[in-house]
Amino acid sequence: MSAGGATGQYLDLYKTAVEMADRISARRAMSNSFFLTLHTGLASFVSIAQSRSAARDRIGMILIAVVGLTLSAAWWLLLRSYRDLNSAKYRVIQAMEERLEAAIFADEWKILRDDPLRAKKGPFKKWRGRYAELGFAERIVPVVFAGIYLTAAIRVGMR
Repeated sequence: MSAGGATGQYLDLYKTAVEMADRISARRAMSNSFFLTLHTGLASFVSIAQSRSAARDRIGMILIAVVGLTLSAAWWLLLRSYRDLNSAKYRVIQAMEERLEAAIFADEWKILRDDPLRAKKGPFKKWRGRYAELGFAERIVPVVFAGIYLTAAIRVGMR
């Protein structure tokens, strides 16, 4: 073994693990773009179609709202799946870093978790003192869209 206890093959495996984690993050971003575009179009259609009042249109609106709710749930579940997958990948990376001279990912998370100066910065410093992971923040968006569709379905049902 070389300095730090890592062989060339081990370093190659580490690089592969980091690259795979990066690819999952890129796929997650593409998925978010797809669903955001889809929901923006569907929510716009719902908004425009809300002005109609025929009974046939009411049934159609409720069906569209159900489709929107289903797509929102699928998006949320997909985001959770990506988060779980990346979490596992980063655990593997951090375990591999124990045999390396530097632990870049482990150190980064430690700073985000424990840095007292970071907790005092930002617009929400009064409400939270910890790092809000992207997985948590991005899962709010499908919930917001689900709320839009649910509100539309209730409004149409009340007419």
